[in-house]
Amino acid sequence: MAKQIVPFTVTGTGTGVAQSLTVTGDNAHTFESDTYPAFGGDDAAPSPLSYTLGALTSCNQISAQLVAKDLGVTLGEFTFSARGDFDPSVFVGGAEGNANFDAVTVEASVQTDADEETFAKLVSELERRCPVTQLFKRSGLEYTSSWSALPLGTSA
Repeated sequence: MAKQIVPFTVTGTGTGVAQSLTVTGDNAHTFESDTYPAFGGDDAAPSPLSYTLGALTSCNQISAQLVAKDLGVTLGEFTFSARGDFDPSVFVGGAEGNANFDAVTVEASVQTDADEETFAKLVSELERRCPVTQLFKRSGLEYTSSWSALPLGTSA
């Protein structure tokens, strides 16, 4: 099977540390980024690091839906919490080392009709197939996740 490529393109303009970004394509989407005052920003918009954690949770949800379809299970409401532990000494102070998060932890719950074994397969497969999860895992940081299955119709 020939490799299929789907291009994702974002353009940006800005001054200082703030930037306006546009996702190009048939339906252009615009969003803003800034950062905390400690990093030279006004905290007027989410920081790029916050966006990466949001990208992680939303990509997990999309991946879960794709895998659930393959497994023949139903998913309902998701709840996520993602935390990135970040040492700014390289980023801000120029210290030697890695400017990445030291660790990322994801806690997730989802309503589902999957049994325990199928749910474990769902989580394993969604994390394997999720491009953003793979970016984090392959970057060398400490990555942990905890997934809980809730019965359909209960609060996630």
